[in-house]
Order: sequence, then structure tokens, then C-alpha cells
Amino acid sequence: MAKKRTKSKSSTSKKKSFTLSKQNKIILGSLLIVLSIALFFSFMSYYFTWQEDQSLLSEFKDRNAEASNLLNKFGASVSHFFMYKGFGLASFTFPLLLAITGLYLFLGLDRKGLISKWIWGILGTIWVSISLGFFAYEQPLLGGSIGFEMNDFLQDYVGKIGIFLILVFVLMVILVRLFNFTPEGFANFFRKQRNSFKSNTKKGTPAMATVGAGDNSIELSMEDTETEKIGTYTHKKDIPPLVKESGLDVNLPEQEEEIEDIGLKVEKVVEEKEEKDIKSDKLVKDFGEFDPKLELSQYKFPPLDLLDPHGASGGITINQEELEENKNKIVSTLKNYKIGIAQIKATIGPTVTLYEIVPEAGIRISKIKNLEDDIALSLAALGIRIIAPIPGKGTIGIEVPNKNATIVSMRSVIASSKFQKAEMQLPIAFGKTISNETFVVDLAKMPHLLMAGATGQGKSVGLNAVITSLLYKRHPAEVKFILVDPKKVELTLYNKIERHFLAKLPDSEEAIITDTTKVINTLNSLCIEMDNRYELLKTAMVRNIKEYNTKFKARKLNPNDGHKFLPYIVLVIDEFADLIMTAGKEVETPIARLAQLARAIGIHLIIATQRPSVNVITGIIKANFPARLAFRVTSKIDSRTILDAQGADQLIGRGDMLFTQGNDVTRLQCAFVDTPEVAKITEYIGSQRAYPEAHLLPEYVGEDSGTGIDYDIADRDAMFREAAEVIVTAQQGSASLIQRKLKLGYNRAGRIIDQLEAAGIVGPFEGSKARQVLVPDIFSLEQLLENEKK
Repeated sequence: MAKKRTKSKSSTSKKKSFTLSKQNKIILGSLLIVLSIALFFSFMSYYFTWQEDQSLLSEFKDRNAEASNLLNKFGASVSHFFMYKGFGLASFTFPLLLAITGLYLFLGLDRKGLISKWIWGILGTIWVSISLGFFAYEQPLLGGSIGFEMNDFLQDYVGKIGIFLILVFVLMVILVRLFNFTPEGFANFFRKQRNSFKSNTKKGTPAMATVGAGDNSIELSMEDTETEKIGTYTHKKDIPPLVKESGLDVNLPEQEEEIEDIGLKVEKVVEEKEEKDIKSDKLVKDFGEFDPKLELSQYKFPPLDLLDPHGASGGITINQEELEENKNKIVSTLKNYKIGIAQIKATIGPTVTLYEIVPEAGIRISKIKNLEDDIALSLAALGIRIIAPIPGKGTIGIEVPNKNATIVSMRSVIASSKFQKAEMQLPIAFGKTISNETFVVDLAKMPHLLMAGATGQGKSVGLNAVITSLLYKRHPAEVKFILVDPKKVELTLYNKIERHFLAKLPDSEEAIITDTTKVINTLNSLCIEMDNRYELLKTAMVRNIKEYNTKFKARKLNPNDGHKFLPYIVLVIDEFADLIMTAGKEVETPIARLAQLARAIGIHLIIATQRPSVNVITGIIKANFPARLAFRVTSKIDSRTILDAQGADQLIGRGDMLFTQGNDVTRLQCAFVDTPEVAKITEYIGSQRAYPEAHLLPEYVGEDSGTGIDYDIADRDAMFREAAEVIVTAQQGSASLIQRKLKLGYNRAGRIIDQLEAAGIVGPFEGSKARQVLVPDIFSLEQLLENEKK
């Protein structure tokens, strides 16, 4: 042990000896900088004095000998070694490398990358030396002895053409690896030079727009209201625009690739090789993996032709006059409040254009944020929203609605490669962002969605977009919908796909739920389904529905033990406020329970309301719905309720919306899917072979005949008879009446009311109303109680 300790001590001492202290780094750095300066002046002087100093090289030890070099005999000797015997003019690299190394040490910088600088520096020195020796073969002093001798050696083997090709190849290696050279970048450099030359020749001509046919570029010469030049912007399809100082750049992204042929998408779950029992191995070998789609193996996904393009060509047109006008108004408004702009850039979306500005140094962000109403007034536009600052960027965003908005069709969103190639469990294509990119999210990861918006702002279209996305991407065996529609008209079209995609209670005639009582029973039935699924996951020893279904497909779970393939269940509730008003806690409690626990077993909730007030969207619901989607609302308070932030009150309607999953807020234009399109999709699916009936939920027996808390007469409260007489005499069934008359506590009075309900004396709970008294008088009460004793 002692030997080991001594070894470790010695090793640490050795390590310490190789590290330099801060003082030593400064000294060594200073030395290298001074040496680099000395070498530089020696080399410079050598080209003027080398002939005079040639004879003194042998007399270096002679103290009386004087050299003409600026650094005397030292300079003459070192320069002769590097310049004549070495690399010639390329030797100037060495003072530069020494200076860089000295600065790294002197300033205490991180020395990572210093070795690579030396390697590339020496490689460049050799290349320059050989190049000078090749092109100035008769002047060996330019390339040095190394350049001359290397050329002489290589010419004997590959000739002059071979040397030239080797030099070109090495140059390409240096440009690509060191300077990230690409052919596109080279072409763009000359294109920019040509464009800048054109713009210089056109100085003094305001707001001129030219569209180039060859490179598909757009140039605008921008001037502000006081004819002071702000800058130019150029847009090209192949490269993102370069932000120029005090200029306006316009980002217009490429049109996304569309996939026309939408066929059956069969996603195979790749199972990691585990230890399997012999039985399941044999089953898989004999029958293959279990296929839940086998019963409807001929099912065809809806084709793209069922969706309308809505007259949109897919591209976004640039209105130069509108851009120029808005930009000038923003600049002049800010200038009126003494706020200067260093940079400005525009990103054009289907509905909104985002102007990104960088204020001059020293300008407070809050000062610009407070000018929201002033900018809106100057632009005379509805829905101005200022993002200060934009998350992840060092800019301030001003969102200005376009005068002519572009409709985002559901067809363009569904056909996009981003949606078609999305590897998600429940992909939903909401629409497009400000940068015109298709926005796709996974409902399975949200895991629940809360939607809000005033009447006529696009909420129902948003629900249709969600359902349509899943119908185009998922097989009927994989997902089931529970649709709750208190309005009775919004979701009725989906009746046609009842036996394909819908789930319902066993005794329900219609799958789309419109009655409040059936909503309560359905929610409680879903809670039973949730508990049953968790029990299956427990016995299967897995953590979530994805692992469970993978294991079931691999035939590792026995159906005789109750195991089965579990489809995802999506509960969609339109007009949640109406349910809360009529049922209250009876709806809120099971929804809160499902929201807290149902994620892992594949039950996901989508709740929509037009009144996002705190008594509808309570704290329990908000805590379990991290994904929020807000269409236009009427007040800032409603916006804070749904998003925990302002902004939803400044939207312009018609599908303009804000989406958040708990971090950044994203502005989107919802994809438009019209009622006839939904009708065509449901007709197409409904006309195909279906399951015998809709997916049945577990049976739930309501408590209409009593609460079931107390059926045993012996367990009744001692004050039960007196309470019954009070209730029958007053013909008013309420716990507060029992409290006042019999001077009981609230909890005891509540228990007695439950017992009276179980005995059939009062009716069930009816929200804020008093319970109905089912016994008309005291005589009838006596008879009822006597019959119970018998």
C-alpha cells in the first residue's frame, strides 16, 4: 500500500511539473510575441539585404562584423535558414503562428484548436512553398530550397501537369476543411456581387421591385418616410437570406414536398430481442405476429381527392407595396419615440407577417412593448402582437396580419411530407406556422388538449382538423373516438363511421353523446376502462400501452387471461362549459381523474369551450392539460385563463390561433376543412366493411335508485326518523334544512340525506336545486318505514 501511495504521489508531482502557472504563461506568451515580431522584421529585411549579408553568415562568431539586416547577424542567420534553406516567402507563416500561440498564453485563452492551427499552418506553408517553386522555378528564393527541391523531385515522377493537379487537389482540401468551401457558396458569392453592383447602379430610385427569371430572386430598394436609406433585402429559394445591417430581409420558405398517393400505412413495431418463452416463440414462428388490422384487412384509407384545395396554389405571394408600407410605418412610429432600429427582417406567413427588429444599443425592450397600441394605430390593422423578445433569438417580433390572407387547406397539410412521414402514435396536423411550415404534434405526448375560443373563431373547424388527421393516419383497429356534442349538430356527421371508429356504452342507441346524463355515465365508464387497462398492464408487467400492444402482438400475452389488443381512445368534448353548468362536479371529477391517470393506457382528452372562464376551466383541469390551443377570445383575462399569457385577445379570427405545450407560444393558421369534405370522408369510410358494432365501453350502472351508501336499516343514523319527518313535513329535501332543525353538523346531515335517498324518501342530487321529496305526507312515511321493518 505504501508503494502504491508513493507511486501516486510521484505521478501527481510529475503532472504538476508540466502545468504552467499564470505568471509563467504571461512570460512565455510575451516571449513568443516578441520573437514573432523579431522574425517578421528579419524576414522583411532579408529580401533587401540578403546579398550584402551572404558573406557574413560564416562570420557569425565575429563580434565586430556588422550585418545589414534590421536584427543584425541574428536576423541574417535566421532569415537565411527559413527563407533560403527553408520555405521562402511561405516562411512568414511561422511569425504568425508564434504570435497566435503567444496571445493564447498571454491572455489565458483555452488552447483547444491551437494544435490544429499549427498543423494547417505548416501544411499551408508547404503548399505555398511548392506552388511558388512551381510557378517561379527560375527564382528559388521565392519558394526556398524546399519548394525548389520538391518541385525538382516531383517533376521527375509526375511531370509539371501532375504537380499542378496535386497542388489543385491540396488547395481544395484546405478550402473545404478549413473554410467550409462549397460550390453553392462560391456561386452565391458572385451572385451577391452582381446584385450589389446592380443596386449601386440604381441608387436614388425608391421602392423598385425586380423579379429575376434566372435565379428566382426578389430585390427591393427600401427607403423610409424621410427618404433616408434603410437597406435592401433579397429573397432566394435555394438559400436563406442574409441579414444586412439596417436592411429588411424577407424569409419565404420553400413549398413542402407533397405526397399524392396515400395508401395503407402499415407501421411495424420493432421489438428488441428479449428472452421469450418457448411457447410464444413457436406461435410467432407458426402464425407470425398478431395483426390487429386483420379483421378489416381490406380497409382503405381516405384518398387525398376527398379534400378540396380551396383555390390555393400552395404558394404565398409577396406584396412588395404592403411590405414597404408596413416597414416604413413601423420605422417611423418607433422613430417618433426616439427608438432606432439596427436591423429589420420580415417572415411572410399565410395569415401574418412577422417583422423581426433589432433595436439600437441602449433601447429598453419594455419601451417597445408599451408601444403595441401605437403601432397598431399607425398600421390600421387588427391583431398586432409584439413578442419581446422572441424566445431563442436576440430580436423583437411584431406580428402584422396580411391584408389578403391565404387559406391553409387541410389537403395541403395532409399531403405534406412532414405529416405523411411523421413517426408518431397519434399525429395531428393543426395547420401552418408563420414561416409556412406544416405544424404536426403527437396527441399521445401532449397528452390532453384544451381548446378555447369565442363563437365563430374556428373552434369547430379545429376539432374537425384533429379528427380528420387521425382518420387519414390511423386504422380503425388502432384508435377509437368518444364524441360528446351538447350542441347536437357539430359532430353528427361522424355517425356514419360509428362501426369503424366510434366507441359507446353498451345500452346506447347512438354513439355520439348529446344527453348530459349519458355523458356522466360515459365518463365513469371510461374510468372503469382505465382501471381495467391498468390491471392488464400490471399483469403484463409493462409500463404503457405501447409496450403492452408490442408484447401482445408478439403473442407473449394469453387472451384466455383477459388480454387483448388495446386501441387508443380519444375523448372529444365540444362545448364543455354547457356540461359544467348542468352537471358540475359529476363531470369535473371523472375528467380530472382521467386527465391525471389515463395517459399511460392510451386514453386522451380533447376539451373545447367558448367560455374559458375560471369556473369552467378550473385549477384541477388546467394542471392536467399542459397542451392549450386558443382561438380568438374577447378579453385579456380569458387569454390568461387558457394560455397563462396574453395574446389570444389580439388574434384576427378565422382560424388564427396560438398553441402551447407549456413552454413557447406558437402562432398558427388552422387548416380549413369544410363540412362537405368531412361528409365525403365519413361517407367513404362508412361505405367500407365495418365491425359488427361500435367499440363497447364497460357497462356502468348509474345511481338513480339510491346512492348505495347505506342499505342496512341497522346502520342508519339515530336521528334518521326525526330527519325524515322534518323533510316530509317541509317537502324540501336539503341537508341545510336538517342542520337547522335538528342542530346537526354538515357531514352528519349529508350522511342522513344519503340514507333518505337510499330509503326512497328523497330523490337524487340535482345540482344547485333542492332534492325532490318522494313521500307526500307523514302518514305515507309511517307506512314506508313499517314496510321496511317487515
